[in-house]
Amino acid sequence: MRRFLTCIAAVAVGASIGLSATAARAEISGPADIKDGDTFDIGLVRIRLHGIDAPELAQTCATRRGGEWNCGSQAADRLANLTAGKTVTCEGRERDAYGRIIAVCRADGIDLGETLVAEGLAWAYLEYSDDYIEGEARARAAGTGIWQQQTMTAWEYRDNRWARAAGESPRAGCPIKGNISAGGDRIYHTPWSKYYGRTRIDTSKGEAWFCDENEAVAAGWRASGGH
Repeated sequence: MRRFLTCIAAVAVGASIGLSATAARAEISGPADIKDGDTFDIGLVRIRLHGIDAPELAQTCATRRGGEWNCGSQAADRLANLTAGKTVTCEGRERDAYGRIIAVCRADGIDLGETLVAEGLAWAYLEYSDDYIEGEARARAAGTGIWQQQTMTAWEYRDNRWARAAGESPRAGCPIKGNISAGGDRIYHTPWSKYYGRTRIDTSKGEAWFCDENEAVAAGWRASGGH
């Protein structure tokens, strides 16, 4: 996922945004509407936590005893718990290719990304940042959360789901489902989205298959809540 530095041009409802005069950074604050373990909305602004990658909502991870636990939903639940009833304040770093603001966010002074990594509910996303590498090392040494046993990382999980879905898609190599809801909302679902398996596409009704998220966004679709 290539990301681009850019100025923030979104207008948020229910959020306050202060633009820096010197750089593509913003301060965004307000209540958080949690989407998964590393993504939430503040008003109309979608935030992706900087420096971490949490398990996808439908993802499970290995336990010490060889079983599985719902690491994706537990990461989302923990993020919801950390932000419940609080004003979340985010320092925007950049906007990614999908329009999300990559940001360091805090609630009651607690760094949300740092906390999730330290509690074994997210990986330090070293492809983009090493800010949380020390917290990850401590969680790994303690065998906490995702470090109980060797388990698939979030990015491996997405790659695996993508490859399988791409092979099954009626539009070769293009597995993203562009669904139109009963209310007319155009919502796209990636292969790791919560409702991907139950979403059916009818191209005769204007629904579509997309090859990547950029294509879906450019066509006027937005990411599903479980994205």
